[in-house]
Amino acid sequence: MTGAELPPYAKALGIEIDRVENGTPVLGVDFSDRILGRPGFLHGGAMSGLMEMAAIAALHAEMDRRGEAMRLKPVNVQVEFMRGGTEQRTFAMGTVTRAGRRVALVNAECWQDDRTKPIALAQMKILLSPSEG
Repeated sequence: MTGAELPPYAKALGIEIDRVENGTPVLGVDFSDRILGRPGFLHGGAMSGLMEMAAIAALHAEMDRRGEAMRLKPVNVQVEFMRGGTEQRTFAMGTVTRAGRRVALVNAECWQDDRTKPIALAQMKILLSPSEG
């Protein structure tokens, strides 16, 4: 996956690249039955998946900028749900906090109509290994 493409998991949820801000993809997903939790609300797993994809896309974009081809292996993810997501388009963007030789730390935020009021936050630790081939 490069910063410009998403894996099948993202496509199955309806996640797409909405735009690019300062070289980092902003992902978006329209509300649908695929990501429905309790009636009228976004499923927490869908929010987590959206933020995971945003974090990975941000890290791929950073690796592309550096000219480094790395395989990414998520080590862990911590999610904080701030409030319920409602029946509207939802966005997420990752921010690479640190990308060393072996480990990267990426934060992600998820919001709907107001970016200053996130509905969830995530932090991922990702193991980096040189890509073969």
